Amino acid sequence: MDFSYSEEQKSIIELASQILRDGTSQERLREIEAAAGPRFDSELWQKLAEAGLLAVAIPEAFDGAGLGFLEVGGIVEQLGRTAAPVPFLESVVLGALPLAEFGSDAQKQAWLPRLGSGEAILTAALNEPEGDPRRPTTAATPSGDGYRLSGSKICVPAAELADALLVPATTPDGRVLLALVDAKAEGVSLTPLDTTSGQPEAHVDLADVAIDADALLGAQGQGSEILDWILLRANAALANLALGACEEALELTAEYAKTRKQFDQPIAMFQAVGHRAADAYIDVEGIRLTTLQATWCIAVGRPAAKQVAVAKHFACEAGQRVVHAAQHLHGGIGVDTEYPLHRTFTYMKQLELTLGGSTQQLLALGNLIADEAAA
Repeated sequence: MDFSYSEEQKSIIELASQILRDGTSQERLREIEAAAGPRFDSELWQKLAEAGLLAVAIPEAFDGAGLGFLEVGGIVEQLGRTAAPVPFLESVVLGALPLAEFGSDAQKQAWLPRLGSGEAILTAALNEPEGDPRRPTTAATPSGDGYRLSGSKICVPAAELADALLVPATTPDGRVLLALVDAKAEGVSLTPLDTTSGQPEAHVDLADVAIDADALLGAQGQGSEILDWILLRANAALANLALGACEEALELTAEYAKTRKQFDQPIAMFQAVGHRAADAYIDVEGIRLTTLQATWCIAVGRPAAKQVAVAKHFACEAGQRVVHAAQHLHGGIGVDTEYPLHRTFTYMKQLELTLGGSTQQLLALGNLIADEAAA
C-alpha cells in the first residue's frame, strides 16, 4: 500500500509550510506570546484563509476544496513544525470535519463557508474531569423540543477563540448526543488555563444551558458513533502535530551540531553525539511512518483504530526521546527561551499529556486486539 503524498498534496503542504514559516518568525512569536489574551495571530489566520487552507476539507458545495484527511494531516504537521499560534486543528478537525460529515443542511450552510473563510472558529469540548471522553458525564436533560446541558469540560482547546463548541452529553436514558453550543450562551462560562506550551485552553462550565433540537449533530441515537469518529481524527491529527514538532527539533539539532565547535571541531564529529542524533532520526521516522499510515487509513475509509493507537504510542514514547535528545545535544542554549527549541520541547510535553501517554495507548491497542480475537 502507498500512503505517501501525491504531487498535488505536496503542493498544498508546501504552501502551508511557506505561509506558516513566513508568519512565525521568532520575533513575531515572542510578540504574540507577550500580548494579553490567548495565544492567537489573527493576521496569520487570515492568510491561511485567503490561501484556501482553512477550507481544504470543506465540500465544494460550501465554498471548500473538497479534499480529505491526508491533506489536513499534512497541514497540521506544518503547524507542529512552526508552533503557529492559530487554531487550525481545533476549527478544522474538531469543527469543520464533523459538521461536513454529520451536520444538517442548515448547519452546514450556516457554518462551513464561514469556517473556510476564517470568519468563524469552532472547537470541541471532549474532555471531562471524570476521565473517558466516550462516556460523557455532562447531562442532557430533555426540555421542550430541546435539552438543557449541565456539566464541566476541561482543557478545551481554543475555547476562548471559538464562536461555538461541539459538546458531547449523556441523556437520562444513556444515549450520547453532540450539540453545537454558542460559546456566549447563557450558562456557559470559560476559565482560561495555563498550559505547558502556551496553547490556549479553558475550563468550560455548563449551567443549565438551553439548546434547541436543531443544534444537535446527526440523527437520534448516532451520538456515540459521531463521538468515536471525532476522537479517531483528533488523535491522528495530534500525532501529526507531534511529528512536526519532532521534525523541527531534529532539524534544529542537526544544524546546531554542524556549527557548534568543541575542541576545534564541530560536535557532530563526536561519536556519542552522532549516535544520539541517529537514534533521534530513527525515532522521527518511526513517528512519521505510523502517523502517515493512520492518517492514510482514515483518508481512504479503512478501519484505523489500531493504526491510530500505534501512532499515538510512537508519538508519546519516541517523541519524548527526540525532544530530550535535542535538548541534551544543544546543552545550555536548549533551555534559552530566546532560542526556538524550547517551543518544540514544551509542545511535545503537552502533546504527550493530551494524547494520554504511551502506556494508555498500549492498553488501548491491547484491548482492540483482544476484542478482535474474541470476535
